[in-house]
Amino acid sequence: MDKVVESAAAAVADIPDGATLSVGGFGLCGIPSVLIEAVLEAGTTDLEAVSNNCGVDDWGLGRLLMAKRLRRMVASYVGENKEFARQYLSGELEVELTPQGTLAERMRAGGSGIPAFFTATGVGTQVAEGGLPWKYDTAGDVQVASPPKQTQVFTSQDGDREYVLEHAIVADYGLVRAWKGDRHGNLIYRDSARNFNPLAAMCGRMTIAEVEELVEPGELNPNDVHTPGVYVQRVVALTAEQAADKRIEKRTVS
Repeated sequence: MDKVVESAAAAVADIPDGATLSVGGFGLCGIPSVLIEAVLEAGTTDLEAVSNNCGVDDWGLGRLLMAKRLRRMVASYVGENKEFARQYLSGELEVELTPQGTLAERMRAGGSGIPAFFTATGVGTQVAEGGLPWKYDTAGDVQVASPPKQTQVFTSQDGDREYVLEHAIVADYGLVRAWKGDRHGNLIYRDSARNFNPLAAMCGRMTIAEVEELVEPGELNPNDVHTPGVYVQRVVALTAEQAADKRIEKRTVS
């Protein structure tokens, strides 16, 4: 039951080349920066990352991107990373852009054992009809485009409406960051860091959590737990310095 491992390096040591990672965080808020750095130092490559965004050029998933360790990215927003745009447009990176709520539900569904679901989001657009450029070649031509998706009409309280089928996401490994966690893997996120972290934890087959404060089993109020330990296989306790190292994505001053 004690899921604590001695270091981030040990926690990610068995992640193989080509693995799919579900990564928590929104912008730079709540990102598992220590685990990301450990993956970078391990030299793991050819990775597919599923996350709301890809960090910035020098922090978060942007660290893996700059080292060209990412083969494919599934995300909903990528506007803060210039290197991301460069790699995507030059054919070095495959990108599956997904509506934000749809991405969140695909991850939640993966962790809930639901293989697919219908949503109205994207109907009548290239999200449903296909043709979104996933990967360019070096000449700037579309090499891989999104396929058309199944649609179906359902009767709702507002009448007949068309919906599009979206498939769940299950990742090989989930990487998340929590404010508090116990040795059994029960996690609590603080404020807006409770963004994509619960979803990334759910949809990972092997979920690794870095926690800012490690407590003993029984110290967390069960009513306060956001991610139950059943979803978490490994826990890494951060040092005070690691816990305090939080970057600001965009600073605005008067």
